[in-house]
Amino acid sequence: MGSEDILPDYVAPDLRTVFCGMAAGPRSAELGLYYAGRGNRFWPVLFRAGLVPEPLAVGDEARLLALGIGLTDLAKGAWGMDAAVPAAAHDADRLARFVEIWRPRSLAFNGKRAAQVFLGVKRLGYGQFDHDGLPVWVLPSTSGAASRYWDEAVWRDFGAALQGRG
Repeated sequence: MGSEDILPDYVAPDLRTVFCGMAAGPRSAELGLYYAGRGNRFWPVLFRAGLVPEPLAVGDEARLLALGIGLTDLAKGAWGMDAAVPAAAHDADRLARFVEIWRPRSLAFNGKRAAQVFLGVKRLGYGQFDHDGLPVWVLPSTSGAASRYWDEAVWRDFGAALQGRG
């Protein structure tokens, strides 16, 4: 939202969902593109989970937005692996204002850490939750560094719900 942001928000009114990560990863910060890490599963899983009608790739942020899906991060002015992002960079208030202003139909967290900070909870499972009337999804992180927690089934459930099949 400000000039200090590592990555810009991709947002418009009334989106089907907005994906929120913790912060830009090292490769994303270097390239200025979301989910650009070599082992990141984000772009390929969008199609496999039924969230988009065609395969997308790194650099397709504008195409994703045109399909009704936005992108943001909890820590807009920081970058790095989730555990390395300082707590002072977490901005749950900014994300709450973002949701209030843009009113997406759902909010999807790419990984648990950002969701835990935003929701103010220490433990959290994957799946759908309600947050003040907003459907919130907590999805396994697509980061290659989080491979041991990967479960595409949760992403497929989210895709089905977004398409009205869940």
